[in-house]
Amino acid sequence: MLEGRVTVNGRTVRDVDFPVRQGIDRIEISGQEQARSERLVIMLNKPRGLLASTRDEQGRDTVYACLEGADLPWLAPIGRLDKASEGLLLFCNDPQWAAALAAPGSGLDKIYHVQVDKIPDAATLSALVEGRVIDGQHLAAKTVNLLRHGEKNAWLEVVLDEGKNRQIRRLLQAFDISVLRLIRVAIGPLRLGGLAKGKWRALGPEEIAALG
Repeated sequence: MLEGRVTVNGRTVRDVDFPVRQGIDRIEISGQEQARSERLVIMLNKPRGLLASTRDEQGRDTVYACLEGADLPWLAPIGRLDKASEGLLLFCNDPQWAAALAAPGSGLDKIYHVQVDKIPDAATLSALVEGRVIDGQHLAAKTVNLLRHGEKNAWLEVVLDEGKNRQIRRLLQAFDISVLRLIRVAIGPLRLGGLAKGKWRALGPEEIAALG
């Protein structure tokens, strides 16, 4: 692409993140039309410390390090999962479908297990669901439940039905609660399950259909 040999509907494209509509757009490489590919969706158990982006101008490691040598077609991450967060991250070769899946109105809940630096009481858990206006945005969780706790910290299960930037961290910080670990364990009906850290697998047709 950087050499200018790729065209989409006759237009030269050099941006690797350029959105392409599967089954609609005509893609050519050096003048040769490419066969339309089937939708491919994979799930990765993202390790902490990797950026969920196609590239980084500062040369930091990205999630694509986990896919090296896999002989996969071009895939882009779906939605957000920041550098310090872990867990379920989806990739797809169909940007239009991916955008619909990541949209706030997709109807897909996202479930996170979050370790925090204190043990919130019932009133705080209710307040997290009620939400708070932070930097002009109303941030709230759909549900928050206490999973378990020790003497000084706790694990919460936080369910979101929207995807604002660093939503859980910002919301908890507004209640003077710091995040120690944040792991996404589910997107809609899709569960992370026993997939090892840094490993990936392709979704089957029924799993893709269940996501929308």
